[in-house]
Amino acid sequence: MNTPSEETRVARAAAKSKTAEAPEAPPTRPRRRAVARTEDLVSILEVGGYDQPAQGRIVQIFEVACRMFAQNGFDGVSMRDIALECGISKATLYHYFPDKDSLLRPLAMGVTKALYLHVARHDDPALPAADRLRSLIGETARFFDRHRWAWIASASTFWNDPELRFRRERIGWRDRYERLLREILEAGVAAGELRTMDVAVAGRMILGAVNWMARWYDPKGTLTAPEIALDFCDMVLGGILVPTARGRRTRAEG
Repeated sequence: MNTPSEETRVARAAAKSKTAEAPEAPPTRPRRRAVARTEDLVSILEVGGYDQPAQGRIVQIFEVACRMFAQNGFDGVSMRDIALECGISKATLYHYFPDKDSLLRPLAMGVTKALYLHVARHDDPALPAADRLRSLIGETARFFDRHRWAWIASASTFWNDPELRFRRERIGWRDRYERLLREILEAGVAAGELRTMDVAVAGRMILGAVNWMARWYDPKGTLTAPEIALDFCDMVLGGILVPTARGRRTRAEG
């Protein structure tokens, strides 16, 4: 029986080592998108103060619950539905989460808090009010575009938490966002950049349009959510009357 020569054994070992050290093939595009969605959801849950490591099975459960809450509403989804969609037993699901509220809380709190922190981080009080308003609305739309399912799920379940303490905390983060918007409008009025107005009413009008993005935005459309939101912002800032029509209206009212 012939035995391999020393040179042959060395060559085989080198080839095997080369194969073992070869880098893994880059992930496919769908896998990259899935990884990005998972990382985005983890970042929101961490901002929301979730007290367990948001990884592995926990993230999968949150991703499924998030999508199902968004599509069917909080009351339209049961723990059994979530377990079936995750491909796990109800016992496994209850091992991680005792009820739907324990799934809702980190999600709704995380989205509300993360949204405010995101827009506040991009706000520059040194800029003119119009630029700050465009930043707030544009960054809000970008946040929505990035976390669409989580946004919809959070909005549809915002008032469902039976724990008053957590509900108040979530409302507090929402109020911070609205307060920043009003501060921008008030600064614009004080600087003479914006006309005198009822800031509370103007703020609610803007918030109303922003909060309804989940209903009117179509991801398959030709424009992105930030592009539509900034067009809306320009309409708010400039009005929808052409200058000549606006002038005629002013003279008529005078």
